[in-house]
Amino acid sequence: MLGRGKHRNPKRGACFMELASFLAGERWSDHPQCTHPLLAMLARAVNDLTSDEARPQLAPLIPSVIGLTSDDPRWDVRIALRAARTAIAIAPADRQQTLAVAIIGSERILDSLDGRPEGTIEPESAEALATVPRTAEWARKFCEGTHVKPRRFVRDAAPSVVSTAVQGISEAFVPDVDARLRTLLTEAIADARVWAGRLDEDTAPLVKSDWEPVVRTVRAS
Repeated sequence: MLGRGKHRNPKRGACFMELASFLAGERWSDHPQCTHPLLAMLARAVNDLTSDEARPQLAPLIPSVIGLTSDDPRWDVRIALRAARTAIAIAPADRQQTLAVAIIGSERILDSLDGRPEGTIEPESAEALATVPRTAEWARKFCEGTHVKPRRFVRDAAPSVVSTAVQGISEAFVPDVDARLRTLLTEAIADARVWAGRLDEDTAPLVKSDWEPVVRTVRAS
């Protein structure tokens, strides 16, 4: 049903975002307008790096990304931050430096976008950095005196962070890599649903009615 990479048409298979484009009534594409670009990139990456056996378990999430989009740069920063926090503790060492810099850099951009006191670090970020103390200390020194504008972060850094995070999880020597990838995507979607006002924070987990239609569609195909 779900497969890796692009497909010319449904007869040749479909990836996560191609099915989303179909359900949204858009032109067949893995870059549909119905979903935030970075969230869609995360979905494509998780789709491609999940094993063939576990990939069908992603199908229930597909309807939930339809209509989740915004031009608010906070979305990009938060999606990248979520991905970096999730991956840093288990990613190979050569990816942890990038993820640590991403966490610190994202927090600095949120200081600017949200008007927070300079140097604010959310508890989740502090906890993630604490899992790699030496790398975190290196990243803090590396980031000293640097400043990245939100627009540049959205354009250049955020996609790289998401790619590094998903690759890092897929390469980790831990059990249940597929489950960890699926959890990252599930939580990122839940975040975006909160930002979009689709669900209250207390009810952010996806509800059954969201995914029943796509399960029927996938089974029928």
